Amino acid sequence: MSMSVRMVLMFLVLLFVTLVSAYNACPKCGSIEVPYPLSTDESCGDSRYKVYCNNGVLEFLSAGGFYYKVLSINPSFYKLIISPPSIQKNTCYSSDFTSEGLRLDENLPFNISTHNTVMLLNCTEALLRSPLNCSTNSFCRQFEEEVEEGSGCRNTLCCHYLKDFSMASHMIRVRAGGCSAYTSVVDMKPGASFDSWNYGIELQWVPPN
Repeated sequence: MSMSVRMVLMFLVLLFVTLVSAYNACPKCGSIEVPYPLSTDESCGDSRYKVYCNNGVLEFLSAGGFYYKVLSINPSFYKLIISPPSIQKNTCYSSDFTSEGLRLDENLPFNISTHNTVMLLNCTEALLRSPLNCSTNSFCRQFEEEVEEGSGCRNTLCCHYLKDFSMASHMIRVRAGGCSAYTSVVDMKPGASFDSWNYGIELQWVPPN
């Protein structure tokens, strides 16, 4: 088979995949496009890539039964960003504390990317034995001092870490006896001012075969 024929065939295959994906994409949810393979119901997308459109708000459901708002989707890189849980006013508890933070079903094709800087708040001293940054220059100190939502966590032990491949890629955990709250920033830039932080939790998915 000649090179030119191969290139034509490859082009036709890519065109077919693109057309099928576009045809099977779900309707927009609010202002957010829902690209294939994400699925809001059985008639579109791939059911393994389930997201939920609730009253015009696109949401991601954790294995713990907690809904997180989807902030953005990048289908070219198989990624979406969800909103971190809120921290209850005048306390230091994440709204997903009862479900022990963010937990992903390991049987589904989603995982937590390595672009998230996670700040754990109101932690016990057991965290001091961990490799996390719990020093006075930790990013979490800025969050507590400068952001109203973090004010209820002041004067408690906090730590931060960058998610990497050596850590569990399906969980950000909070619990009694550990830390009671957390937030996350995507693509944290060293030296960036706190008001430029991009709050979110970036998830990535494995594309369909």
